[in-house]
Amino acid sequence: MTSADLLLIALGAVAVGAAFRVVRTPHLVRAGLWLVVTLGAVAGLYLVLAAELVAWVQVLLYVGAVVVLLLFAVMLTRAPIGASTDLDRPGWSGALVGGGAGLGLGALFVDGYRWTRVPAPVPGTAERLGVELFQHWVLPFEVLSILLLAALVGAIVVSRPVAR
Repeated sequence: MTSADLLLIALGAVAVGAAFRVVRTPHLVRAGLWLVVTLGAVAGLYLVLAAELVAWVQVLLYVGAVVVLLLFAVMLTRAPIGASTDLDRPGWSGALVGGGAGLGLGALFVDGYRWTRVPAPVPGTAERLGVELFQHWVLPFEVLSILLLAALVGAIVVSRPVAR
Protein backbone atom coordinates (compact mmCIF):
# COMPACT_ATOMS: atom_id res chain seq x y z
CA MET A 1 0.00 0.00 0.00
CA THR A 2 1.48 3.31 -1.08
CA SER A 3 1.30 6.64 0.66
CA ALA A 4 -1.20 7.83 -1.97
CA ASP A 5 -3.48 4.93 -1.03
CA LEU A 6 -3.23 5.83 2.66
CA LEU A 7 -3.96 9.47 1.86
CA LEU A 8 -7.00 8.49 -0.23
CA ILE A 9 -8.32 6.33 2.60
CA ALA A 10 -7.77 9.04 5.20
CA LEU A 11 -9.35 11.80 3.10
CA GLY A 12 -12.23 9.50 2.18
CA ALA A 13 -12.84 8.76 5.85
CA VAL A 14 -12.80 12.49 6.66
CA ALA A 15 -15.24 13.20 3.81
CA VAL A 16 -17.66 10.45 4.85
CA GLY A 17 -17.46 11.35 8.55
CA ALA A 18 -18.01 15.05 7.90
CA ALA A 19 -20.87 14.27 5.49
CA PHE A 20 -22.49 12.22 8.23
CA ARG A 21 -22.14 15.20 10.58
CA VAL A 22 -23.74 17.47 7.92
CA VAL A 23 -26.81 15.26 7.91
CA ARG A 24 -26.98 14.59 11.64
CA THR A 25 -26.36 18.01 13.18
CA PRO A 26 -29.48 19.92 14.23
CA HIS A 27 -27.83 23.33 13.73
CA LEU A 28 -27.97 24.72 10.20
CA VAL A 29 -24.83 26.85 10.46
CA ARG A 30 -22.82 23.95 11.88
CA ALA A 31 -24.11 21.78 9.03
CA GLY A 32 -22.77 24.39 6.61
CA LEU A 33 -19.38 24.34 8.32
CA TRP A 34 -19.25 20.54 8.23
CA LEU A 35 -20.10 20.82 4.53
CA VAL A 36 -16.96 22.94 4.13
CA VAL A 37 -14.93 20.11 5.71
CA THR A 38 -16.58 17.53 3.44
CA LEU A 39 -15.99 19.51 0.26
CA GLY A 40 -12.43 20.33 1.33
CA ALA A 41 -11.71 16.62 1.81
CA VAL A 42 -13.10 15.91 -1.66
CA ALA A 43 -10.81 18.61 -3.05
CA GLY A 44 -7.93 16.87 -1.27
CA LEU A 45 -8.94 13.61 -2.95
CA TYR A 46 -8.76 15.34 -6.32
CA LEU A 47 -5.28 16.63 -5.48
CA VAL A 48 -4.07 13.14 -4.57
CA LEU A 49 -5.46 11.88 -7.89
CA ALA A 50 -3.40 14.58 -9.70
CA ALA A 51 -6.46 16.54 -10.88
CA GLU A 52 -5.31 19.95 -9.69
CA LEU A 53 -7.71 21.95 -11.87
CA VAL A 54 -10.73 20.02 -10.63
CA ALA A 55 -9.53 20.43 -7.04
CA TRP A 56 -9.27 24.22 -7.40
CA VAL A 57 -12.65 24.39 -9.10
CA GLN A 58 -14.05 22.37 -6.19
CA VAL A 59 -12.56 24.81 -3.68
CA LEU A 60 -13.59 27.95 -5.55
CA LEU A 61 -17.09 26.95 -6.59
CA TYR A 62 -18.32 24.64 -3.88
CA VAL A 63 -16.41 25.66 -0.78
CA GLY A 64 -16.17 29.31 -1.75
CA ALA A 65 -19.48 30.01 -3.43
CA VAL A 66 -22.10 27.40 -2.57
CA VAL A 67 -21.43 27.27 1.16
CA VAL A 68 -21.22 31.07 1.38
CA LEU A 69 -24.51 31.29 -0.55
CA LEU A 70 -26.06 28.82 1.90
CA LEU A 71 -24.88 30.79 4.92
CA PHE A 72 -26.00 34.10 3.39
CA ALA A 73 -29.41 32.60 2.64
CA VAL A 74 -29.73 31.53 6.28
CA MET A 75 -28.77 35.00 7.47
CA LEU A 76 -30.92 36.89 4.97
CA THR A 77 -34.08 34.88 5.54
CA ARG A 78 -33.64 34.99 9.30
CA ALA A 79 -34.23 31.26 9.52
CA PRO A 80 -33.84 29.68 12.95
CA ILE A 81 -30.19 28.79 13.36
CA GLY A 82 -30.37 26.53 16.40
CA ALA A 83 -31.92 23.12 16.86
CA SER A 84 -35.53 23.00 15.73
CA THR A 85 -38.08 21.65 18.20
CA ASP A 86 -40.73 20.83 15.61
CA LEU A 87 -38.70 18.05 13.99
CA ASP A 88 -39.74 15.23 16.29
CA ARG A 89 -40.61 12.74 13.56
CA PRO A 90 -39.34 9.19 13.91
CA GLY A 91 -36.05 8.51 12.18
CA TRP A 92 -36.91 5.00 10.98
CA SER A 93 -38.86 6.26 7.96
CA GLY A 94 -35.91 8.32 6.72
CA ALA A 95 -33.55 5.39 7.34
CA LEU A 96 -35.89 3.11 5.39
CA VAL A 97 -36.09 5.47 2.42
CA GLY A 98 -32.33 6.15 2.48
CA GLY A 99 -31.48 2.47 2.77
CA GLY A 100 -33.85 1.59 -0.06
CA ALA A 101 -32.37 4.30 -2.27
CA GLY A 102 -28.85 3.14 -1.44
CA LEU A 103 -29.67 -0.50 -2.22
CA GLY A 104 -31.39 0.51 -5.46
CA LEU A 105 -28.42 2.61 -6.57
CA GLY A 106 -26.01 -0.17 -5.61
CA ALA A 107 -28.01 -2.73 -7.61
CA LEU A 108 -28.11 -0.33 -10.57
CA PHE A 109 -24.34 0.18 -10.34
CA VAL A 110 -23.64 -3.56 -10.19
CA ASP A 111 -26.04 -4.24 -13.06
CA GLY A 112 -24.57 -1.45 -15.17
CA TYR A 113 -20.94 -2.53 -14.84
CA ARG A 114 -21.30 -6.26 -14.08
CA TRP A 115 -17.90 -6.30 -12.35
CA THR A 116 -16.04 -5.50 -15.55
CA ARG A 117 -13.00 -3.33 -15.81
CA VAL A 118 -13.68 0.04 -17.36
CA PRO A 119 -10.77 1.40 -19.40
CA ALA A 120 -9.32 4.66 -18.16
CA PRO A 121 -10.09 7.65 -20.38
CA VAL A 122 -7.42 9.67 -22.08
CA PRO A 123 -5.96 12.14 -19.56
CA GLY A 124 -7.46 15.58 -19.97
CA THR A 125 -5.87 18.97 -19.93
CA ALA A 126 -7.16 22.37 -18.92
CA GLU A 127 -7.30 23.27 -22.62
CA ARG A 128 -9.56 20.32 -23.45
CA LEU A 129 -11.78 21.09 -20.47
CA GLY A 130 -12.10 24.71 -21.59
CA VAL A 131 -12.96 23.69 -25.14
CA GLU A 132 -15.68 21.31 -23.90
CA LEU A 133 -17.07 23.82 -21.44
CA PHE A 134 -17.21 26.80 -23.75
CA GLN A 135 -18.29 24.96 -26.89
CA HIS A 136 -20.81 22.41 -25.62
CA TRP A 137 -21.85 23.46 -22.11
CA VAL A 138 -22.24 27.25 -22.36
CA LEU A 139 -26.05 27.27 -22.23
CA PRO A 140 -26.40 25.06 -19.10
CA PHE A 141 -23.65 27.10 -17.42
CA GLU A 142 -25.50 30.37 -18.08
CA VAL A 143 -28.87 28.90 -17.05
CA LEU A 144 -27.31 27.84 -13.76
CA SER A 145 -25.92 31.32 -13.17
CA ILE A 146 -29.36 32.86 -13.80
CA LEU A 147 -30.92 30.32 -11.42
CA LEU A 148 -28.44 31.23 -8.68
CA LEU A 149 -29.10 34.93 -9.25
CA ALA A 150 -32.86 34.35 -8.99
CA ALA A 151 -32.36 32.43 -5.73
CA LEU A 152 -30.31 35.29 -4.29
CA VAL A 153 -32.91 37.89 -5.32
CA GLY A 154 -35.64 35.67 -3.88
CA ALA A 155 -33.81 35.43 -0.55
CA ILE A 156 -33.50 39.22 -0.42
CA VAL A 157 -37.20 39.67 -1.21
CA VAL A 158 -38.24 37.11 1.41
CA SER A 159 -36.05 38.75 4.07
CA ARG A 160 -37.56 42.22 3.63
CA PRO A 161 -40.03 43.26 6.32
CA VAL A 162 -43.67 43.37 5.31
CA ALA A 163 -45.06 46.93 5.08
CA ARG A 164 -48.34 47.33 6.99
